[in-house]
Amino acid sequence: MWNSIIEWFTAQDPIFAALVAGVFTWLVTAAGASFVFFFKTLNRTVLDVALGFTGGVMVAASFWSLLAPAIEESNGSWVPAAVGFLLGAFFIFGLDKVIPHVHINFKESESEGPKSRMHKTMLLVSAITLHNIPEGLSVGILFGAAALGISGGAGIEDAVMLAIAIGIQNFPEGFAVSMPLRREGMSRGRSFFYGQLSAIVEPIAAVIGAAAVMVFTPILPYALAFAAGAMIFVVVEEVIPETQRDKNTDLATMGFMIGFVVMMILDVGLG
Repeated sequence: MWNSIIEWFTAQDPIFAALVAGVFTWLVTAAGASFVFFFKTLNRTVLDVALGFTGGVMVAASFWSLLAPAIEESNGSWVPAAVGFLLGAFFIFGLDKVIPHVHINFKESESEGPKSRMHKTMLLVSAITLHNIPEGLSVGILFGAAALGISGGAGIEDAVMLAIAIGIQNFPEGFAVSMPLRREGMSRGRSFFYGQLSAIVEPIAAVIGAAAVMVFTPILPYALAFAAGAMIFVVVEEVIPETQRDKNTDLATMGFMIGFVVMMILDVGLG
């Protein structure tokens, strides 16, 4: 089955393939958000472990799927990887300062960005949307890289594998958004709507990422590192702090370790 999936993606236009992969990660988020129809509450321990798992997947993907190919594509030079990595971090840092948002497990009074009268619901969705932008870009950039046949070894297998890994970590992220909304009194339907809406940016970002590297081939190593920097910034600034605000810090850390190992296995075994 794996070979059939790879053959199908190989036969597609890279931008269309990136769109399909981005839609897949969005749909998995929606599947996670749909749990709000079956459960009234979300155990805080489960949430913290799931968020830790998400962080582990993102860190591992940043290295094996993005930074390592960026360095190899630059013939071992660290300059494009370093520049792109920092640019990606500053990009999310800039968005973080101009878009009002509040992270999961944080109070409305702890919202970041410009002062806003937005309800906590939209502030939370804004935070997860920021989180998902680098994920979509990463998937799209890898599909574009695979089409260009980069020397770093990132092929269609790596792009599909990254989409699967992001989908895996998006599943708990979906209910991590919808459940708190339900707990605040929002209807199940609206909680699901906002939970899945947080990932709608992923197919859009995936298309942008693939198109950018296809049109501007020389930026490829910078683009790979850019996506890595953006994801690492999100993990350090958002994901890890969210898991350390309750008594489940050790379990959340183990979730991070497991997520890292799962992504590593996927990359080595399937990539």
